[in-house]
Amino acid sequence: MRIGVPAQQSNDELRVAITPDVAKRLIAAGHELIVEFGAGTKAGYPDDQYRDVGAAVTTAEDVWNCDFVTTIERPAPSNLDPSVVVVGMIAPFDDPDEMISLAATGATIFALEAVPRTSRAQTVDALSSQAAVAGYQAVLEAAAASDRFFPMLTTAAGTIRPSKVVVLGAGVAGLQAIATARRLGAVVSAFDVRSAAAEQVESLGASFITVETEPQDASDSGGYAREVEADQQERIIAGLAPYIVDADAVITTAAIPGRPAPLLITEDTVRAMRPGAVIVDISASTGGNCELTRPGETIDVDGVLIIGETDLVSRVANHASQMYARNVMAFIELITDPDSNELRLDYSDDIVDGACIARGGAIVHPRLLPEEGS
Repeated sequence: MRIGVPAQQSNDELRVAITPDVAKRLIAAGHELIVEFGAGTKAGYPDDQYRDVGAAVTTAEDVWNCDFVTTIERPAPSNLDPSVVVVGMIAPFDDPDEMISLAATGATIFALEAVPRTSRAQTVDALSSQAAVAGYQAVLEAAAASDRFFPMLTTAAGTIRPSKVVVLGAGVAGLQAIATARRLGAVVSAFDVRSAAAEQVESLGASFITVETEPQDASDSGGYAREVEADQQERIIAGLAPYIVDADAVITTAAIPGRPAPLLITEDTVRAMRPGAVIVDISASTGGNCELTRPGETIDVDGVLIIGETDLVSRVANHASQMYARNVMAFIELITDPDSNELRLDYSDDIVDGACIARGGAIVHPRLLPEEGS
């Protein structure tokens, strides 16, 4: 199979979908790798590293003429024709109209965000691998921006108490944020609406914040949190406010696939925080968990820094690309015949079927189809 790897077009997207080490393994398995000039340069993988493992480094036109193209950003419809199979992180549930445009090209579109959250699918789950990167980087951003040490320090000048860090949302990003903040020596507490999260939070040495609200069972929603009713949302906001006001740093990670990020921190709560405190809003790209978050910006509100940057994962582009590329390789292995290395799209496989957004000129993912009677 001819596998194309395009360069990403966004200035703040530094990752590459296939790294040289994964390219080498795919070539050894019998595939042909076609990489666009400069595709990996921003992630620390120059063109010569791809050439050294046997990949062809060439133009975007050649890349998009491949049988199979793997990307990170959503592809432009103008690049697609009915013969191509595309796999990437294309945010399918954030912009249904754009998915219709992509489907109209006739290309077969797979979104790694749509992979089912099952044990068997873990090696393909790029959403989780990249969320872990975001959680890690968010804590480093908070520590760098904070006016206080994270760990306790005992010095000749006296003892400095550790920073208090609050993590909102205990999914993959939140758990990685907890683990990273704990490694830096902070005192960490965390909240999640899912009932199973408390045990996971406490296993990492953090304390779980309890708010009087109806807990959710993650198994009912594929492992993700669901939207809550307005009255529950108000109770959550009110219950979290004292912990946030007392915090030196807050990492917010709460997200609901295909929906705006839930509001967890109001303007009043921000203005009650101490000057020098930091909020890092990982969910900024879908509106943010903080009422004052501005996606793509860092702002100062009465001395409280609110970091709403949307390129956190790209700030660790080298390792993030390694993780993503391994997810892509696992998907390629799933959809190719091991004997011929030709495409074998078996839609009876729950991973292949679950990740498929469009094929044959039509949207096929059930979450993007109109509901009956609508």
